[in-house]
Amino acid sequence: MARMIAIAAALAAATVAPAPGGPLLPSGPDPWVIHHGGWFYYMGTQGDRLSIRRTRDLARLATAPETTVWRPPARGPNSGAIWAPELHRIDGRWFLYYTAVDKAQDDDAHRAVFVLENTGDDPLAGRWIDRGRVNTARAGIDGTTFVVRGTRYFAYSPYVGADSVIAIARMANPWTLAGAETIVARPDHAWERQGGRQILEGPAFLRGPRGDLFLAYSGSACWSDGYAVGLLRAGAGSDPLDAASWTKAPRPVLATTPAARLFAPGHNGFYRAGGRTWIVFHANPAADMGCTGKRAPHVREVRWTKDGRPVIDLR
Repeated sequence: MARMIAIAAALAAATVAPAPGGPLLPSGPDPWVIHHGGWFYYMGTQGDRLSIRRTRDLARLATAPETTVWRPPARGPNSGAIWAPELHRIDGRWFLYYTAVDKAQDDDAHRAVFVLENTGDDPLAGRWIDRGRVNTARAGIDGTTFVVRGTRYFAYSPYVGADSVIAIARMANPWTLAGAETIVARPDHAWERQGGRQILEGPAFLRGPRGDLFLAYSGSACWSDGYAVGLLRAGAGSDPLDAASWTKAPRPVLATTPAARLFAPGHNGFYRAGGRTWIVFHANPAADMGCTGKRAPHVREVRWTKDGRPVIDLR
């Protein structure tokens, strides 16, 4: 009986994450994982389409078939540079957030976040409805959504002058913002200004065990080995739209770690599986590899300190 229990425990653990140190796939920038109904759904930037892999065992993601669920139109505001997809299950429906630009105006001033909706149970089937561009106040990238005390919020990385910042707004529904945006973080630390740009991007929400709110984000230019993951924290009961609620960790929580063969780690997401919290992020396997499709997705467990701060275990 003890042996059977041990085997069952090992199999359960295998479905949560691959062997320590190994990437999920050989390449896959801007990874996203959601665990729903016993399935892992994985997405990443492919540039010209939105595709999903589904598997019961995340360690076998590379063998999971890839299903293309949407291709961009030939022209228009979301016709090119399809980046940073996120799949969310909201009120019994699927929503896909992604960054795109008009191929005729492929520059930062025209980048925006768009939304697709699928009312079916299976995101690999059914019809995806184009809900258009999220009505953000500025051009920007990397949209995500989260709920605090029954209110849904949207966070993204808008361009403000020479900077990319993190802003939050309340949502009237999963594709429409309501009210003003609040800039909650700017690239004001030296580590956030590497590679010749001042950049904060890729916000990802995480709720702490004590009710604290966290937003992880990537700082610096993605082509720099100084690219890393920082952390914003707001206390339990805080208003996410109050910039004063958020404090920034002085140093990255995930940075280049040669001993682990992780260089320029960033653009992360969080998910729950096996009763534990996990982070998925991309990284290069060696130095000076830049910001290309060679960035591979990795998974690590998130642990918590006594005072409720997340710690990423790179072992």
